[in-house]
Amino acid sequence: MRSAPTILHLDMDAFYASVEQASKPSLRGKAVVVGGLGPRGVVATASYEARVFGVHSAMPMGQARRLAPNAAYLVPRFALYRSISEQVMTLLRELSPLVEPLSLDEAFVDLEAGGTAWDERSARLVGTKLRADIRAVTGLTGSVGLAASKMLAKIASEQAKPDGLVVIEPGTERTMLEPMPVRTLPGVGPATGDHLRRAGIHTVGEIAEAGEDELVRLLGKAHGHALFAMALARDERPVVAERETKSVSVEDTYDVDIHDRVRVGTEVQRLADRCVRRLRGAGLSGRTIVLKVRRYDFSTLTRSETLRGPTDDPAVVREAAARLLDSVDTTGGVRLLGVGVSGLADYTQEDLFAQAAGAGVGEEIPDAEEQAEEKAVTHQEAPAERRWSAGHDVRHAEFGPGWVQGSGLGRVTVRFETPESGPGRVKTFRVDDPALEPADPLPLVSPPPGTDQPAQASGPPDRRTP
Repeated sequence: MRSAPTILHLDMDAFYASVEQASKPSLRGKAVVVGGLGPRGVVATASYEARVFGVHSAMPMGQARRLAPNAAYLVPRFALYRSISEQVMTLLRELSPLVEPLSLDEAFVDLEAGGTAWDERSARLVGTKLRADIRAVTGLTGSVGLAASKMLAKIASEQAKPDGLVVIEPGTERTMLEPMPVRTLPGVGPATGDHLRRAGIHTVGEIAEAGEDELVRLLGKAHGHALFAMALARDERPVVAERETKSVSVEDTYDVDIHDRVRVGTEVQRLADRCVRRLRGAGLSGRTIVLKVRRYDFSTLTRSETLRGPTDDPAVVREAAARLLDSVDTTGGVRLLGVGVSGLADYTQEDLFAQAAGAGVGEEIPDAEEQAEEKAVTHQEAPAERRWSAGHDVRHAEFGPGWVQGSGLGRVTVRFETPESGPGRVKTFRVDDPALEPADPLPLVSPPPGTDQPAQASGPPDRRTP
């Protein structure tokens, strides 16, 4: 572990919900829940106002509605979240070449590698300026933790929430950690936490007091050794700029169990095409095709087939997925399907195209890009007619830009407002009103006068300092 707090951990505050509040003036300061609105939807993010009622990420949406019935419930806008995330990551990469993104809203930065910080004072200045730059560029807030290791920097950012900065100075780590609950340490989830509590271990300090041998006896060799080291504030993991992609996969959960075997097969083919689009988008190919099936009784089956060499051909992946499906009993219904490719490489072997019976070499995939991540969270099927998802952007020929508050019974209700307006007025239209069209999100922060800034969902704007 280094001798200065030069590892930075950034965690954007309630990211998806904060984006929605920033773009919708009528929701600022109110409870907002983003996630899947179907019967099996889950919460992706809840605003801090919603968390007061006990709503949290990964909670079933039905439970969230019972806890906070008056909150605004919105479908995610992943294209917008990704574009804002790239703006933030651009700011981080200006600080150091070693930036390790963990998700759209979270990353580690090695400030020492970038020569931007070398002691507590310089690190604190960098963290303060970063938070100001993020607010200036995106209009959002992020919490920053600074410490001598990744584990401690992440703990510091959790202490800083929301919209704060915490620095853990070297030499103070053990004193800070000792009174904290065991769940503070990475890798200690509910099951491990319960196991430790049954052994009389409730705090990080008590983990250290128990000793390494006792932890190995309780948790096994690998976990016991790792947990003891963390309790002593030991963490030598470096910040890694790029993680090796081990697999590419897509999956869908369905509101209603699928019983029709033909429909199941059709869904698997569609998922295979989506998977290959993602594979090609990453410039990769793979040897092992994986099929995932979760049945009506929540039992999950995984089947795989390894080819002679890597491929990115959709016909090959479709045919392999179909063969794997033949070995799975779907009697009783299917609630989730997934297709993945592993054993990745950055090249293909042309002879693999022969594995697809009747398929032409180099068969193209349809150009239409599906929002795979959004479907994974929303768990909804889009019907043939226009769908108006709650929270998504629209534009009316007469009333201008707005967003969907809700729809049903042939009507759609829209609130007309922009990120820079006050709370807007609400109007209701027929779902097939020709004057109403889906629209791209508006930028959360307007560009300075005289600059040309693209729409936020189309790419990040130039960096601007406050």
